[in-house]
Amino acid sequence: MEDYIEMIYRTNKENIKITQLATLLNINASSVSKMVEKLKDLNLVEKEKYRQIKLTEEGKSLGQYLLKRHNLLYKFFNRINNKDNLHLVEQIEHFFDKQTIESIEKFLKDLEVKNV
Repeated sequence: MEDYIEMIYRTNKENIKITQLATLLNINASSVSKMVEKLKDLNLVEKEKYRQIKLTEEGKSLGQYLLKRHNLLYKFFNRINNKDNLHLVEQIEHFFDKQTIESIEKFLKDLEVKNV
């Protein structure tokens, strides 16, 4: 579910089609349609039949957080491993709670201030 919201938010589009989202997530369109209905029930997206998907305000807020979490973890793991860790981040990002993300953000800011 989070991948869908993050990707819709990431595209920075007001509206996105099921087929576009399916392509971006490398998932078939029927699976995307089913998940979009669940997201609609959770009031995270708006969509009418045969129309484009649009994030609600709640969906935008969640999308913003999910993208921030993704970017922070990407920066953190690249920093400590000295290599691109996109695959690792994609696998583990869903297991971090908000407090841990805030701690990682503070840690990275402290490193920048210390110029380490």
